[in-house]
Amino acid sequence: MQIFALVMKYAYLLLLLIFCSTANAQVLRKRTTKLMGARWDFTIVAKDSRTAEQNIDTCIAEVTRIENLISDWIPTTQVSQVNSNAGIKPVKVSAEVFELTKRALHLSEITGGGFDISFAAMDRIWKFDGTMTDMPTPEAIKKSVEKVGYKNIVLDSVNSTIYLRIPGMKIGFGALGEGYAADRCRSMMLARGIKAGIVNGSGDMSTWGKQPNGKYWTIGITNPAKTTQLIKVVTLKQGSVVTSGNYEKFVEFSGKRYSHIINPQTGYPATGLTSVTIFGPSAEAANGFSTSMMVLGKDAALKFIKKFPAYKYLIITDSGEIIASTQLGVKRKRL
Repeated sequence: MQIFALVMKYAYLLLLLIFCSTANAQVLRKRTTKLMGARWDFTIVAKDSRTAEQNIDTCIAEVTRIENLISDWIPTTQVSQVNSNAGIKPVKVSAEVFELTKRALHLSEITGGGFDISFAAMDRIWKFDGTMTDMPTPEAIKKSVEKVGYKNIVLDSVNSTIYLRIPGMKIGFGALGEGYAADRCRSMMLARGIKAGIVNGSGDMSTWGKQPNGKYWTIGITNPAKTTQLIKVVTLKQGSVVTSGNYEKFVEFSGKRYSHIINPQTGYPATGLTSVTIFGPSAEAANGFSTSMMVLGKDAALKFIKKFPAYKYLIITDSGEIIASTQLGVKRKRL
């Protein structure tokens, strides 16, 4: 599944793992593969190698299953069928796809469009692969988002249908879908008695349990001003962590930087924040929060995230100011 500019994720997180065994004779196995158009890393702690590898296989199968439900690039998925019938008719979808769409639409609503599930209809006028030589015109930017608008999505819970009112309109989950898949894998592993592991979908991490040495997993948050340094090392007991940032994918015109995270309402790249890291129970929610906050900007982002006390945050502004939840133990300072 392709990852659109609006929700493209870059981890900016260093996973600090210590590979060793204990008296419990647990083993740690890790595998990297490509799923949903991105890199996925699976780390499983189990009683033996075979069990660990089998459960990694199970996780990979689950992510593949979800991709074949919600990808807007695979023409046979339910989401692609919804998109191809935009402006024509409602499309019946499974309860799973309906509920995921419902949550994404709710996120669109509570962020006032800071996140918009219909971003998939956005014209790709911004290029961040080195080929872009001229700033798009205001007319082109305005036109690029004319079919974006979550208020034109109609959900029918009785019939489990999704209808897009405008022809050419599209919905897409992008990295939000990755967060959902990571959460699903963790839930499945816990249900199967796998007591520890990490599922990392392109930087959307879901963790649980302890390493074989009995210690919890730790995550290092990279300093965007100097990527060889860490701002903070955070211990994760069971939860998720996601970072959205603008400092690796960007273009510059007349000395001004334009990043890959696009405001779905205006069509212009988001400004004001360099990165947002969110810690909390769900990778899906953390992903949506971090992306939305990049678009909302400092003041609105802080007001928004404080409504969700289960989620901690570390925000770095374009001026280098660090603002973090008190639980993280990071003093408010500048890089």
